Amino acid sequence: MNRDVEAIGWQAESRVGAIAAGGAGAVDAGLQILAAGGNAADSAAATIFALQVTDHIACCIGGEVPLLIYDARSQQVKSLSGMGRAPLSQAAIDWYMANGIPGPGDMKMAPVPSVVDLCITTLQQYGTLSLAQVIEPTLAILDAGAREWEPKLAHTLRRMVEEEHLTRGSREEKLQAACDRFYGRNARCSDIAAELEADFIRHGSFLRMADLQAHRTRIEAPATVDYRGYTVCKCGTWTQGPALLQALRLVEGFDVQSLGHMSADYIHLAVEALKLAFADRDAWYGDPEFVDVPLRQLLSDEYTDLRRPLIDMQTASDEARPGDPLAMQAIKADGVYRPGGPGTTTCVVADRWGNVVSATPSANVDTTRMDGGQAGVTYGNRLRSLNTTPGHPNCIQAGKRPRITLTPTLVLKNGKPAFAISVAGGDRQDQTALHMLMGAIDFGLSPAQAVRAPRFSTFHHQNSFDPNPQRDTTFTDAGALEINDTTTESTRAELQRRGHPLLVMERHISNPVMLSIDGGSILAAGDPDAGRHAAGL
Repeated sequence: MNRDVEAIGWQAESRVGAIAAGGAGAVDAGLQILAAGGNAADSAAATIFALQVTDHIACCIGGEVPLLIYDARSQQVKSLSGMGRAPLSQAAIDWYMANGIPGPGDMKMAPVPSVVDLCITTLQQYGTLSLAQVIEPTLAILDAGAREWEPKLAHTLRRMVEEEHLTRGSREEKLQAACDRFYGRNARCSDIAAELEADFIRHGSFLRMADLQAHRTRIEAPATVDYRGYTVCKCGTWTQGPALLQALRLVEGFDVQSLGHMSADYIHLAVEALKLAFADRDAWYGDPEFVDVPLRQLLSDEYTDLRRPLIDMQTASDEARPGDPLAMQAIKADGVYRPGGPGTTTCVVADRWGNVVSATPSANVDTTRMDGGQAGVTYGNRLRSLNTTPGHPNCIQAGKRPRITLTPTLVLKNGKPAFAISVAGGDRQDQTALHMLMGAIDFGLSPAQAVRAPRFSTFHHQNSFDPNPQRDTTFTDAGALEINDTTTESTRAELQRRGHPLLVMERHISNPVMLSIDGGSILAAGDPDAGRHAAGL
């Protein structure tokens, strides 16, 4: 770890490279790689590996990390699916359907570990450095640690580096060999995977070596919409990301600037648009490898024009109103609704060559089991983002990706990166991203201003971590609007008058980081109240 790590603050400006992420040690890890000549992909991989240690509990090496990257060479944005899958065993799926998806203390809630394959795929496809170089800052952090799993994870990572050194061939082939040792695909040695499988069996998981061997990080085209001359890019419907795109399409029909930033009208509009977008998320989204999600229709002009009039600027809706994009109807007849009723971290990186990464590592680590097994690998709960509702697009199936809340954002202007956003906060993530994008695009806020602005979020949606097959029971607090106490009393009073039950919060709501690129200058910031950090070269 850099001896100056304690001096890392929450905002930075640079023309050659900058990072905003969670723990200061992870920001320092990524900065070391940029300083050594690595690009944004190298730096992001180093930052993500380090976050598994500095931000452990919020994320872990057995967790997940969806990632968006703008590759300056191809001038394209790609989505990398760093999300593990449900077990391949049909007997396991039958058990889940009969018994439900369990919670804390039961390893059956954990998907296939995906962080290692995501980082190595990123390095292979977009990076320039070796695993040994990228992993060095993380090993330094682990070697200084005292938690039971840390020396075991360091040993696992060093075995992967060993495999890289032993393998002949190109940089990409060496990286693949290191990855294959972890996932049991290496003919010479699959000791790490064998340890993981033994851990699965010991703790009652349905995962096996075959699940590890089958895991691959998919590289996909992002979902996109245009908003006031900007192109907003999100991962697909295996995340909640397209809900942000739907909300932006609805909001674009209003003169947001005339409403005033953080006015009652501004907040009301954003919240009502989010309610409609989340209703569609809950009704239609799932892994597109398994279900035919009508995303083109959901983002279309025709459907948006049908849905926008449902926003009443004077009254908060107390309904959950998914639409029907197939029949092109504003409201679906059988929408699910019931009245009333610590994981994830962040990473954004930009380099001097124009490459930009936004990633959202997570796991919701199960704190009842913290020894890390033989390999030092701890696990999360992400299979609980599936459900057991027969016929639902997000119902658990063999090898299916959960529809997760993790949702990095990249924004282009005239085909070049303009903003990158990552937010920790479960169902709040795209709500905060919407607020930050409106602030930046409609009101010209800098990243430092955007991450420090008061925030709000609605609970008027299904809880993405409740797998209950009765989806109408999963509304945490239907209608409730969480809002920071730094908003004005008159604004809060007007929101209450319009029918928003308010939950006024003194602490921060969600955990955002953001960077902007304009004229070669990179501005990066992370909310210091939420434990975010930023640094630049």
